Amino acid sequence: MFESLIGHRREILARAEASVTVRRQADVDDLNLLLIWADSHSGDPQDEPGARSVRNGGPRLVNIGGQGTPQVIDLCFAEMAIARQASEVATRNATADALDLRHRLPLIWAHTQNLRCETWVARKIARMARQLDRTAARLVDQAIADAIDQSPSRLLTIAEAKIIEADQAAHQARIQENLHQRGVWFPTPPPGSDINDTDSTAGVRTVFGRLDHADALELEQTIEDLAQLLAERGDFPDSEQPTWDQLRAESLGLLARPADALALITDNHDHGRHPRPARRKATVVVHLSDTTLGNKESGIARLEHLGPMLTDQLTRLLGHREISILPVIDLSQTRSVNGYEHPTDMKNRTALRTLGDVFPHSAARPEARVDHDHPTPYQDTGPPGQTSDHNDAPLTRRHHRAKTHLGYHVEQLGPGTYRWTTPHGLIRVVTPRGTRRVELIRSDHGEIYGDVYRSNSPGFRLEL
Repeated sequence: MFESLIGHRREILARAEASVTVRRQADVDDLNLLLIWADSHSGDPQDEPGARSVRNGGPRLVNIGGQGTPQVIDLCFAEMAIARQASEVATRNATADALDLRHRLPLIWAHTQNLRCETWVARKIARMARQLDRTAARLVDQAIADAIDQSPSRLLTIAEAKIIEADQAAHQARIQENLHQRGVWFPTPPPGSDINDTDSTAGVRTVFGRLDHADALELEQTIEDLAQLLAERGDFPDSEQPTWDQLRAESLGLLARPADALALITDNHDHGRHPRPARRKATVVVHLSDTTLGNKESGIARLEHLGPMLTDQLTRLLGHREISILPVIDLSQTRSVNGYEHPTDMKNRTALRTLGDVFPHSAARPEARVDHDHPTPYQDTGPPGQTSDHNDAPLTRRHHRAKTHLGYHVEQLGPGTYRWTTPHGLIRVVTPRGTRRVELIRSDHGEIYGDVYRSNSPGFRLEL
């Protein structure tokens, strides 16, 4: 009975894996059909005998994609939209994305056709890069191709950074435009909102704001500080313990009453606790290239937790130019210790190697809180040096629990590289480049592991 259940579960997983292939292939087939349709409507309709002039509403060639994509007849999308049972606008937009992928992002397009990338991710990157010239688009293409096995959220983050880097003037213009649109709004609830069953506004008010990035971070930290003081003061009944969100809301309300906020801070100081400094010291992990370091006028820095920024944004964020540069962390360095806990320097190196959670296909952000697990279980009576860079796997708490209690097996192949086997035999290899699917191949000579993408990932080597 138990073996039958296990077989049933494996069949479900196999069908789930197969459905990914079917779905991705269908999406690629749809884009290829749109490309064929566009190619068949790329001739100038005004050259045809008896053509109605453009002035009188006749068809004409238009550019719907980015620089370097061919023109298409503007009226050709209506019939294809009917066939796809979609709107003409959606069909036109999908065709533009397909043209951009084929002509401007050929590496991403190749990976999409090989089913290594979700079509919706490729299309979104195509739209994000549409305003770039063809040369700049190729920089985005190469960066995404190098990271194609990363999760969708990480691919989009990489694309965002590369697009900013490729056209910094355009991004600076976006920043200035947004700064002109800063504001704080207190919308008035419409009549009946107080007794609305689905979204009651009785006793509360919604506030919206658009702030400078640095000001927003400062406001967030101030609210966190005040919320912490409120929690420490504990001035509420046990039966009405507020949530952290409620404490944050109370803190924002305090800022509307500066005297009350000052009284809370002063009371905190009078009871021997340290007041909040006028300017906090902070450790900011910034990833810079040698090009950025050598360019005093511009450049891109990637901040942990905050994403890509122009270097002058970083200056405004820190509030001054007095920046101390800490020693570079050498990721080739490894060491081992005899205790159970991973030392801080070891955790930092692992975090920088792995980008956070190393569970297969994880979409956890790099700043997510993780446990540093021992892939080879730690034994109290075991040999020395069990805790090391070669035995450190950061996992979110949920993934850590799953690995511990559900029979997952993980083997660390080297710093930042892990091979996982799930309870029902699915095999994945996680590297800094992302997650790779590996299948078990049965032959007359026994069982071997085979990489299903044997030649599509330069620099990847699966050691067995």
